[in-house]
Amino acid sequence: QVQLVESGGGLVQAGGSLRLSCAASGRTFSGYAMGWFRQAPGKEREFVAAITWSGGRTYNVDSVKGRFTISRDNAQNTVYLQMNSLKPEDTAVYYCAARRPGVGGSYYYRGSYDYWGQGTQVTVSS
Repeated sequence: QVQLVESGGGLVQAGGSLRLSCAASGRTFSGYAMGWFRQAPGKEREFVAAITWSGGRTYNVDSVKGRFTISRDNAQNTVYLQMNSLKPEDTAVYYCAARRPGVGGSYYYRGSYDYWGQGTQVTVSS
């Protein structure tokens, strides 16, 4: 079992920045790919970004490319999402997710992730 705890959410004005963190604990974190998803009120949970275990590959949804950056520190069992140039449409609850080694399927697909955090609220005011 892997426990994930997100932090770093809050209220920010449009154009501002936030850095989300996701700390993993429990069984070994080794080999897990990680992802960030978000869910706005009344909408489906959507993919935001993902990163492989090595950090060698990252994936982003088109709407955040050039603004959000996913990274990880495996020594600290932590994944980050740096969010710049925030827009009101980025307002959502942001969730961290972990995917076991060897799991196939698209990184964009939420069903390919095994563990989820409780989420952190990000609110961007106009």
